[in-house]
This record gives sequence, structure tokens and C-alpha cells, in this order.
Amino acid sequence: MTAPGAVEAAMRLAIAQAQRVKGTTYPNPPVGAVILSPEGEVAGVGATEPTGGPHAEVVALRDAGERAAGGTAVVTLEPCNHHGRTPPCVGALIEAGVAAVVYAVADPNPVAAGGAGRLHEAGIAVTDGVGAEAVASGPLREWLHKQRTGRPHVTWKFATSVDGRSAAADGSSQWITSDAARADVHRRRAAADAIVVGTGTVFADNPTLTARLPDGALAERQPLRVVVGKREISSEASVLNDDSRTMVIRTHDPHEVIRALSDRTDVVVEGGPTLAGAFLRAGVIDRILAYVAPILLGGPITAVDDVGVPSIARALRWRYDSVEPLGPDVLLSLIPG
Repeated sequence: MTAPGAVEAAMRLAIAQAQRVKGTTYPNPPVGAVILSPEGEVAGVGATEPTGGPHAEVVALRDAGERAAGGTAVVTLEPCNHHGRTPPCVGALIEAGVAAVVYAVADPNPVAAGGAGRLHEAGIAVTDGVGAEAVASGPLREWLHKQRTGRPHVTWKFATSVDGRSAAADGSSQWITSDAARADVHRRRAAADAIVVGTGTVFADNPTLTARLPDGALAERQPLRVVVGKREISSEASVLNDDSRTMVIRTHDPHEVIRALSDRTDVVVEGGPTLAGAFLRAGVIDRILAYVAPILLGGPITAVDDVGVPSIARALRWRYDSVEPLGPDVLLSLIPG
């Protein structure tokens, strides 16, 4: 029997593997897997490859080779039990002769579910729920949301001074936050499916909305850039360059934007106060990421416009999901309360 400490350490490693491939596996979920030898040592590590490639369990089993026999497979998601573009992962685990499978989250997709039952039938010990919270709030957050609701997970991301200003009185906003915070933004962009801004942001800031590496080079994977609004933007706007694809949606209705992006999983709203207010009033924001810098700006330019709150009693209530220091700044992650 593999020691609990070894299993928990393996799950942390599997989560890191899943996080590493987040954004590259659509429509499959980003899953990580670790194979422990019968002695409890890491024998194989893997993560789901892009569409058409093997799932995490198969990659980890190949890495482990013969050391998988009699060992334990530790996976962030219940192994699939259906034949899609690749064979079911439960078959590979059974064939490899593992003695136990530990997974964090049950597969909510009825087409792929049932893996745990089939493993039980094959005489393999199955344990679920290990690391479930870390997985559900981490690499599988957006995918699980789409499985539950049928629509993309939408994050509103913004940078602000400690007094809630997104720019100084003269309109300047570069840079409110530190290099560490901006690097985190680019890392998250590279994992997102789409970045949404309004035409007002395009006119005011002329952003490229690309994901960049610390050295300034373009990241290998770029999100779809989405511009929302009814005003015509210049063909010379940076958001229309060749660094990534761009979709222009002629609407002010957030629900229409969500419908247009229904084939996506992870959507990030990076627009200004008008767009943010519209999405909040529409009730389609699932998470807030606020990068807060320890500076004071004052002035009239706030992070968000009217959100339809007439009094404290009617305030939109959120709760902290996490609080993370980033250099001199703080990243607040909030979910609906």
C-alpha cells in the first residue's frame, strides 16, 4: 500500500502538470497524471496532449514503462471510460497492471464517466477526492464550470490602485502594477481561450492583447482577441495585427458575446469600466481577478462603472477565493458569495 504522503505529493505534481498544459488541450480538459512504483517512487509523469494526442494517464504510463505494474496511478480527473479520438484511459491502466488508482475529481461528462466502476470491476483499488479542492479551483476550474453550465467561464481581470482607480486623472495607466503582476497577466493570457475588450479600450490604449514571455517575445499560444462594441475601429489598430486572431462583435449585450464564444471554455474580460459594468450587471462574471497596487491615484477614472447597485443592502456580494502577493502588489481572486 502506497503511503498517503507519497500519494499527496504525487497529486501535487499531477496538478502542476495539468496547470502546465492549461489552454492547450481544448476540448479535452487539462489533466495531469503521476505513476508511482510499488515502492512509492515516482515512475512516470504526464499531462494531456493537444487534441488527438494521448491523455495524461497514457503519457505517464509510457514514461513509467514496466515500473507501473503493481503501482499507483494518481490523476487529477477520473480516468475516462469512452473511446473518442483516443482509446479509454481505463483500458490502458488495466493493461499496465496498476494496483491502485487515485483521482481528485469525478468526471461530470456522462459520455466519459464510469471509469472508476470499470477499474473496480478489474480488481483495482480506487480512491477519489484526493486534492479535489485544489484541482477544482485550479487547472479544472473553467472546464468543470462549462460542464456544469454549458457556457464559458468568464473572469473579469483588472489592475487598480488601492483606492480603486484604473488610471490617473490624465488617463495614464501604464503602469499601475509591477513587472511581477504583468508577468502573471501574460501567463494567464497564454492559457485563456479569449480576451475581451470594448472599443473604448481600443481607442484609449491601442492594446495588442497578446501573451508575451518575460523576454518580450510572443508566447507560443495566443488567445482569441475579442473587441465588443458598435463603433468602427481603425484597420491599423494593434488588436488587428497578425500576432493572433481577432473577432469583432457589434453589440453591447454581454449575453450575445457569451453566445458568440460558446465554443470556448476560458474567457477573460479585460475591458475598461464600461464593459466591466455591463458584464457585472448581466450577471455573467464567474470570477474576479484584481491586481491591486499600493499606490493612491484619486481622480474620476474608476475600475468599473455602474453595476446597478442602489444601496449597500443591494451590493453584489463576493468572497475571497485566494490572496496572493506579486512583488509589491496583491492579486485578489474572488468568486460570487
